[in-house]
Amino acid sequence: MPSSTTAPGLWTAEDGARLYGLDRWGDPYFSVGDEGHVQVHPLGTEDRRLDLVALVQELQGRDLSLPLLIRFDDVLEDRLERLHQAFAQAITTYGYGGRYQGVFPVKCNQQRHVVEQLVESGRHWHFGLEAGSKAELLIALSLVADPEALLICNGYKDQRYIETAILARRLGRQPVVVIEQPDELPRIIAASQALGASPFLGIRAKLSSRSTGRWGSSVGEGAKFGLAAPEVLETIEGLRDAGLLGELRLLHFHIGSQITDIAVLKDALQEATRLYVELTRLGAPMGHLDVGGGLAIDYDGSRTATAASKNYSLQNYANDVVATVREGCEAHGVPVPTLVSESGRAIASHFSVLVLNVLGTGRVNEHLRPPGPEEPLIVRNLRDTLGGVQGLAADYHGLVERLQEAWNDALKFKDDALAAFRLGYLTLPDRALAEDLTWACCRAIVELLPAEGLPSELQALRSTLATTYYANLSIFRSAPDTWAIEQLFPVLPIHRLNERPTELGHFADLTCDSDGKLARFIDRGQVKPLLELHTLRPEEPYWIGLFLGGAYQEVMGNLHNLFGSTNAVHIRLKPEGGYQIDHVVRGDTNAEVLQAMEHNPDVLLERLRVASETAINQGRLGISDARRLMSHLETSLRQTTYLDS
Repeated sequence: MPSSTTAPGLWTAEDGARLYGLDRWGDPYFSVGDEGHVQVHPLGTEDRRLDLVALVQELQGRDLSLPLLIRFDDVLEDRLERLHQAFAQAITTYGYGGRYQGVFPVKCNQQRHVVEQLVESGRHWHFGLEAGSKAELLIALSLVADPEALLICNGYKDQRYIETAILARRLGRQPVVVIEQPDELPRIIAASQALGASPFLGIRAKLSSRSTGRWGSSVGEGAKFGLAAPEVLETIEGLRDAGLLGELRLLHFHIGSQITDIAVLKDALQEATRLYVELTRLGAPMGHLDVGGGLAIDYDGSRTATAASKNYSLQNYANDVVATVREGCEAHGVPVPTLVSESGRAIASHFSVLVLNVLGTGRVNEHLRPPGPEEPLIVRNLRDTLGGVQGLAADYHGLVERLQEAWNDALKFKDDALAAFRLGYLTLPDRALAEDLTWACCRAIVELLPAEGLPSELQALRSTLATTYYANLSIFRSAPDTWAIEQLFPVLPIHRLNERPTELGHFADLTCDSDGKLARFIDRGQVKPLLELHTLRPEEPYWIGLFLGGAYQEVMGNLHNLFGSTNAVHIRLKPEGGYQIDHVVRGDTNAEVLQAMEHNPDVLLERLRVASETAINQGRLGISDARRLMSHLETSLRQTTYLDS
């Protein structure tokens, strides 16, 4: 555990901020107050803040139980503002002759209030949407009425999708159908001929430039989407023959989500700009260059090119996009394009916080009893091993080797005890004592272990003794990327940060799946298996926050173990001070998730009612108890899928 910079034995809120990295990844939206509570700065400024603990208490008073997803719409607006400010500054700095016009990828967060807020807040910049499916296209068409805003149409496209985009252009929208697969071209031509009209068109190129990090393999020659250079030429000729080349307005590329190294982006921009120049030379009017997504989030605050971070700022990103495209176009006398980006993670990650409560803890406990007069030899051997470890000093010469030897002995004696128990030579109390002594040896060894230079077996002992904190959530519903791709998110208590944590632990969720756990945590560019946490206090809640999860998590979550969506609330600061609740979105009820799995709650209740009547007639269940049972069942169907807190 990092040492405090204060006097020995003292711990301040600043120490808590440093320990959990909040002073790095939290800037400018999160900080720690003197009382140890997480503070939220929705406007990214010091003067307006909300105490997250007080906010949760007030929301609970409004019958919003934990786990609770709190969305700060002001943060969403501020992220949008900062993105446009960065590009505006870069355009001014480099004398760029074009403009920036972004879109939000709906797949990043399809929640209605989120998309509506972004469209409304982005109206000033003609901010648009990117759709990757037919359903997302319907969302985009229903929300974006601005005739200057772009609707980028990506993903697989059938005839109906393409015709919908064509007809939307007649409504005054600006849908750009991006050709990503060679077989889309015949469908686009057929739809255009059938309707006597066409959409604006784009081409997605497969760049040779390679990305890095978790999504590095999703680009290049083996990428799922995009046209290779020969396919680009074939598409150009096909459009020319069909009289549609004049509708080709955009070149698109994407080199993966969460680009951690800015050098990767520079290489891709140079290649894409050359492609853009060549397309204009082939007769396409063009006008837009879509640099895709990938603008990364610094999840751990290390500012490094690691999977959970990035080695550049938002302004660095905008500067490199603008400068590289300008240089590539002006060198060949081609007018610079309108720059488009599809930044989803960078816009949405910060604006929501998932707050959950800890239900209890579990840990390895030793209940050692004093030696008996006729203690079995195996048990005596373990007791002697424990005594030998307890007699060592931290400066003992060859300490690590001696501790390794002691642990090997303890494991051997434990195995001997199990074998003796199987053969009937050891009683159950003696077997239990042998296990208790083994864990006592483990704990005594851990207390003497140095911080570095340990063999792998001894390194694992701390995790063996760690405390399990049972969390009121489903990982698969609320943070699926932690399980699916080992994504790291900042996780920390939202209170008691001015107290020194004394436990090392990890989290287990409510599901009956062994993968339902959080056991990987940020650590200044590294990953640690245990998190510093506090001992639970009787009758006092312990609240944990999962931060920077506003992108992808809630829309990718499934109904694993039939845990549905959590309660969610949208918070906005009031000009005169304080806050207001804009929207309350109730989490899925048990009835709703059952219906999603095609179970009829009414039929379920009727079956149980019939079963209770049978039990009453057989004398196995009283009438009052049957009434209580049915009341519980009916109430449970109306409640959320999580436990009452």
